Amino acid sequence: MRLVAAGAVLVAGAIWLGAGQGWRQAALWLVGAALGLSLYHATFGFAGAFRALLAERRGAGLRAQMLMLAIAVLLFQPVLAGGEFLGQPVRGFVFPVGLALALGAFLFGIGMQLGGGCASGTLYAVGGASGRSLLTLACFIAGATLAAWQAELWQELPALPAVSLPERLGLWPAIALALGAFALVARASAVLERRRHGGVEPIFAAGSGRRALLAGPWPLAWGALALAGLNFATLALAGRPWAITAALPLWGALAVEALGWDDLVFWSYWEEPTRVEALLRPLATDRTTVMNLGLIAGAALAAALAGRLRPVWRIPAGEAAGAVVGGLLLGIGAVLAFGCNVSAYFSGIASGSLHGWAWILPGLLGNWVGLRLRPAFSMAQARGTAL
Repeated sequence: MRLVAAGAVLVAGAIWLGAGQGWRQAALWLVGAALGLSLYHATFGFAGAFRALLAERRGAGLRAQMLMLAIAVLLFQPVLAGGEFLGQPVRGFVFPVGLALALGAFLFGIGMQLGGGCASGTLYAVGGASGRSLLTLACFIAGATLAAWQAELWQELPALPAVSLPERLGLWPAIALALGAFALVARASAVLERRRHGGVEPIFAAGSGRRALLAGPWPLAWGALALAGLNFATLALAGRPWAITAALPLWGALAVEALGWDDLVFWSYWEEPTRVEALLRPLATDRTTVMNLGLIAGAALAAALAGRLRPVWRIPAGEAAGAVVGGLLLGIGAVLAFGCNVSAYFSGIASGSLHGWAWILPGLLGNWVGLRLRPAFSMAQARGTAL
């Protein structure tokens, strides 16, 4: 019954969007669903990968990320250099590097460990009926809305101009540099893991055959390849890479307006033309909203296929407090840093932007701090979840 219900939601959403908004929005809904299914079946999480590396010196999750980034760079950057794909203009995410980005990535990193997941991990866990992740998401939205409301405090912080590495270095030198960096990171993680544990976890080992494809678990490498390919499909359909957090201050601001708490016209955050356009149009036209909701629906379908779609609403007090604090930090950090682990780190690096690379160090430092704060919220330091 749960499987039928999850499948019906997915199909009904695609039909409704196709009829009201056109085939492209319906296709983005399905791409979002495929992302949710891939994340769930591969248990592909950024927070869990960073936690495993920092706490246990296990690097399988990080190596899977390097594979994902390598494929994405090879797919994205030649297309972005041409400026169009299949007749549609395309653009990458190229944003400034400055104090706001560093502070935002640091806060986001802390939030990843306290909230129990990153942006994509939180959404797919919500699809899997996790009450804790639903609380994290609610506070994620609240934090993003708070940061948008107080945009004057961070918008004028010092920053360097946006830098596209392919434009500065040339397309193929930039790609070669990125691939070399990914190989070095993967190699270093393997060396650290072998020294600590005497061996290295493979990223291609897991279930096989049609049963595993439908119900999981997937090897991490399958998840990496799927995420890279689906991000490129997003670029082809939406004209820009995969993003998650841009929708969250939008949802929060609309709630603030509906409740009569404030007038959004006085928020400087909404003065940017593309943002105000999203604010004035129906949510069904917002590509990020459609993909986020599709991701949740796809994760629910994956959980049903795996026989694990069972709501868990009971949350220990310490974990609930962590979800609240972590969610707020996730939202604030994502808005300050021009995105999260997906739009800043994954899509930023795929786009060849310096800001994607600059996100990594403060993001990892935040994860290190968050890892050490977890015991204060009755959460283990070592990896307990792959989100």
